[in-house]
Amino acid sequence: MTPTNDIRRSFLDFFAGEGHARVPSAPLVPHNDPTLMFVNAGMVPFKNVFTGLETRPYVTATSSQKCVRAGGKHNDLDNVGYTARHHTFFEMLGNFSFGDYFKERAISLAWNLITREWGIDPNRLTVTVYHTDDEAFDLWRKIASLPESRIIRIATNDNFWSMGDTGPCGPCSEIFYDHGDHIPGGPPGSPDEDGDRFVEIWNLVFMQFEQSADGTRTPLPRPSIDTGMGLERIAAVMQGVPDNYDTDTFKALIAASSALTHTPSTGDTQASHRIIADHLRTSGFLVADGVLPANEGRGYVLRRIMRRAMRHAHLLGAKDPLMYRLVPALVTEMGAAYPELLRAQPLIEATLAQEETQFRRTLTNGLKLLDEATAGMSAGATLPGETAFKLYDTYGFPLDLTEDALRAQGFGVDRAGFDTAMAEQKRAARAAWKGSGERASDDVWFDIAEEAGSTEFTGYTSDVGEGSVIALLKDGVRVDRAGPGEVTILTNQTPFYAESGGQMGDAGTITGDNGLRAVVRDTAKAVGRLHAHNAVIEAGEIAQGDSIHLAIDTDRRAQIRANHSATHLLHAALRARLGGHVSQKGSLVAPDRLRFDFSHPTALSAAEVADIEADVNRQIRGNATVTTRLMTPDDAIAAGAMALFGEKYGDEVRVLSMGALADAAYSVELCGGTHVNALGDIALVKIVAEGAVSSGIRRIEALTGEAARLWLADRDEKLREAAGVLKASPDEVPARVAALVEDRRRLERELAEAKKALALGGGGGAAPAGPEQVGGVSFIGQVIDGLDPKGLRGAVDDVKARIGSGIAMIVAVNDGRASVAVGISDDLVASHNAVDLLRVAVAALGGQGGGGRPDMAQGGGPDGDKAAEAVTAVRAALEAMTATA
Repeated sequence: MTPTNDIRRSFLDFFAGEGHARVPSAPLVPHNDPTLMFVNAGMVPFKNVFTGLETRPYVTATSSQKCVRAGGKHNDLDNVGYTARHHTFFEMLGNFSFGDYFKERAISLAWNLITREWGIDPNRLTVTVYHTDDEAFDLWRKIASLPESRIIRIATNDNFWSMGDTGPCGPCSEIFYDHGDHIPGGPPGSPDEDGDRFVEIWNLVFMQFEQSADGTRTPLPRPSIDTGMGLERIAAVMQGVPDNYDTDTFKALIAASSALTHTPSTGDTQASHRIIADHLRTSGFLVADGVLPANEGRGYVLRRIMRRAMRHAHLLGAKDPLMYRLVPALVTEMGAAYPELLRAQPLIEATLAQEETQFRRTLTNGLKLLDEATAGMSAGATLPGETAFKLYDTYGFPLDLTEDALRAQGFGVDRAGFDTAMAEQKRAARAAWKGSGERASDDVWFDIAEEAGSTEFTGYTSDVGEGSVIALLKDGVRVDRAGPGEVTILTNQTPFYAESGGQMGDAGTITGDNGLRAVVRDTAKAVGRLHAHNAVIEAGEIAQGDSIHLAIDTDRRAQIRANHSATHLLHAALRARLGGHVSQKGSLVAPDRLRFDFSHPTALSAAEVADIEADVNRQIRGNATVTTRLMTPDDAIAAGAMALFGEKYGDEVRVLSMGALADAAYSVELCGGTHVNALGDIALVKIVAEGAVSSGIRRIEALTGEAARLWLADRDEKLREAAGVLKASPDEVPARVAALVEDRRRLERELAEAKKALALGGGGGAAPAGPEQVGGVSFIGQVIDGLDPKGLRGAVDDVKARIGSGIAMIVAVNDGRASVAVGISDDLVASHNAVDLLRVAVAALGGQGGGGRPDMAQGGGPDGDKAAEAVTAVRAALEAMTATA
């Protein structure tokens, strides 16, 4: 028996030996065809090469392409487990020629591989050709020496392939293997062709025409070849079995399922084991390629597949989650050929365990309700649609799972009633949203969402992608097409992150085949589920239904990722250093900076800021991988995840784990944003500011990566400039500056004392140095330019001491402003008040108020030019007091 892994390897080796480039499998999420949910054929990754939109450094290629058919046009889900050859996941072996060789070499290579390299009996092979393709018919006779009876002309489109309504197309030739007359079925084209005896193992597509919109076909200047051989089918042939599920890979997975459930792999439990094995492969590969269970889009298809397998695990009697325990067997069988399985094994296991744990609760509640609803139903009856909708809406029980559960009992489901209930829920949701105070224009967003569904975000795993335009808006109004100028573009899928949770939306470009070029300035989120690209069309035109290419600004996204991941690390460091009371109160994640608001009653010391920064950078140097899990909010928080302020959480959340601390993650938070793959990608965090936002709320501002380096480089340059001015080394700058500051303070003190001494000695003021008699008391009033206001009281005390009994007043003038102090000796306090006299002076200076004690008061005013007038006003007030007395 030839193992499946050896068959795959020998196929690729054969064509590599024939000059074909060995091309690794593309991810299951197609990035070049927005109309496809998953890659469903080997040629999908080469589609743009065939159409001429893309060139590669090779003209022939070979690959083993991962494929999934479980949604949309190609959906084999319902048949899986019950037939010999239906799968949701399969591998497509192929060889391709992009204008190099054509029919003769394609047929020759295929025949040589099958009959000579692999030794398959030519007498068991039959081929088909398109009924008008005489060239292919003659080549099969010439190359394979097949009798005409085993070259069957097929007049239907089964043997004519096209990429779409327009574009490349051409006849094809299929190779069938005869498993023997002990198996029911007839050759292709016969009434019994649907039997299992004759199995198609390879399809050779001869791409030789270009089909126009009017249906006319013109020859391509460079005809091409696209072939597809199902690895599972050829493995069955080469391992001598008529059933794909009897091949080595499936037998190993089924054996693992059988061992863990203690149930036989044949008989009544056969279909359940086959479904589990098939769906395990699909689930594992989709998760490895970045798809996680969700309630919409690709994630919903994955969830359906997972839950279908999990229900069959329940039917087999598994008391605990089963699927995640089968992942090691999957990795053992297929990990060597697809190393992404090995890399993603922890994520695959965690996702399956979480999903099955959650689904078991759903299943228990749903089946109980289903049993109650069907208790009185007779065979052939139909379950009411509203009951099926309640199962879906309340318990997360998909409609197809309800149908699958009831099929075995002979019951149907009222799909029309289900659709009516779904429509009513949407109507209620629209009304509830409008009632929340949102803009009336939200109606247009609801219309778009109901017509086309939610935007699927593909940006967790890719920076580029293809999208189909589902709506266009100009000035808030829907339009069918748009030319140069501002426009909002909505697509069915996008790698552009929409602003949410403090993270700014992505910017980038949108291009199209017709010369379209648009610059996306930002991306917003409408009604919580539509990604709206706010763009400016620079060239060309865009129309609803167009397929377009979307590319985010990768440098900008990388900076945003680094800043967002840094906020998580800062949050953890703050809690570790300051205490568990710290919680996030807001954030901004921009390309050039981050801002993080948190609860804390006091300012952080310089040492605390330095410690927090050091903790964060220690984690960055550790370069731990950032891991993602999908969990319910309650389970995530119970597991220690921090919920972020202002974030709205649905039934499930992404849980981000970062860094390492002893035997736990350093940071675990609920977050739907984009993040670095490993903490080393942040490079560096530098806290540049810490301050208060409001009472009890502090704010940290920080930079990461290149922005942090430039900030530090700028500070270093300024330090060097300062060192140059000081004629010192950078290390000596702090001591030199401290010495200069102390020297300045000393000189300022000495200058103030000198000015005061000079003034009090009579040389610095306008008033006479000796006292004058005013209102029966000794009075000295002086104006001193440049006297430090801090020295006013001391100067006034000196004047008081000199005159003994009396009143002293000094006005200090600095930079146009005046400061004034009035002092009264103790023996005059009973009859005179310094505060009253001060107010007279301040009013003259254009000021208000001032205060102090009865014996000493100080104030000031904005008009220093009126300093002498202030002295005159106080003198007048003293004289008035005498006249009144």
